Amino acid sequence: MDFRPDPTLDEFRQEVRHFLKHQVPADLPHRAHGMRSPRETVMQWQRVLNAHGWGAPYWQKEHGGTGWTVSQRLAFDEECAAAGVPSQDAFAQKLVGPVINHFGTPAQKAEHVGAILRGERLWCQGFSEPGSGSDLASLRTQAVRDGDAYVINGQKIWTSYAHHADWIFLLVRTDTSAKKQAGISFLLVDMKTPGITVRPIISIDGCHHLNETFFDNVRVPVANLVSEEGSGWKVTKFLLNNEHATTADLPTLRRLQRQLRAMAASSAGKRTLGDHHQFSLRLARCEAELQAISVMVQRVAALEEDHSPAAHAMGSMLKIRGTELQQQMGQFLVESLGDYAPVSYPSSHDGPRHEPLPRQDVMRDIAAEMFFRRATTIYGGTSEIQRGIVAKSLFGF
Repeated sequence: MDFRPDPTLDEFRQEVRHFLKHQVPADLPHRAHGMRSPRETVMQWQRVLNAHGWGAPYWQKEHGGTGWTVSQRLAFDEECAAAGVPSQDAFAQKLVGPVINHFGTPAQKAEHVGAILRGERLWCQGFSEPGSGSDLASLRTQAVRDGDAYVINGQKIWTSYAHHADWIFLLVRTDTSAKKQAGISFLLVDMKTPGITVRPIISIDGCHHLNETFFDNVRVPVANLVSEEGSGWKVTKFLLNNEHATTADLPTLRRLQRQLRAMAASSAGKRTLGDHHQFSLRLARCEAELQAISVMVQRVAALEEDHSPAAHAMGSMLKIRGTELQQQMGQFLVESLGDYAPVSYPSSHDGPRHEPLPRQDVMRDIAAEMFFRRATTIYGGTSEIQRGIVAKSLFGF
């Protein structure tokens, strides 16, 4: 791997920074720490990007995307996170969008691609079920063929932002007699379809971004089937194999690093926190780990550019190390706040604060985010599942 700086990538970063500084509307709300932006803000930001020709940063040009390299996509994500601009709909951009572009029928592409680019349609993901989280192939939600429709019955859980979504991409069992993976199909479902019920789950961070989603005799046109019946596992593997280099969530790690450095400059008696040996040593260890992950991200990006199968195992390694470091840095931030950490946790019972908290500009809701980050080693494939992938891919176990 060539570790020399890529001058074209630096020019690209400057282009992104110029756009974010000069062409982003002043009234566009900034993104809250670690959380997805509200529905209308996500849609507004998507329209801004699309007007600039950047409506699909992760898609190939022939599909209406930018055609950027993996390294350019990573740079774009980092600069957007550093600027605090709103988030995009990752479910549409990174997951179902590429699936529709690759497997979709002409009618499916005509129905969905333009709506995603124009910011008119948000998506959610219907994979996990009660008792079928990490063992995705054991799902029980059924879709029974009835003429030109499938009738769906079952339940999905941890459905992030289902209460904001217009459509859901859904794994269902269409053949109960086949092997677990062979009897699964991939459907696109309008969330307004009768029989769909969304119930909120308030998570440990005190926020509502998770849901239970119930399907009670939901009729979905057969035309909404992606690829062939029973090929849902193949489609899902394609979906999950995209963007290995992003599994470390480097923009979040960089933001946590900036927050820790801001804390280091905070006063602690007559000295700053950074002057204390234990704090500075712990910060140095986190930054060394982050630097190692950053180099590994570059390596995986290079492997992806070369279409190397090794990118899959390396992506799982990145998922493990990146999510564990997110948890360590989040806990470090909370501990650094000392007695102020509990009051930074949001509560519906809290009244307006008359006295500002220390470093409120960079520490707002940091305790809530620490709780949220407890899930990073679970969602997107648990660390145990990722270690299994590494063992099988690299060592043949």
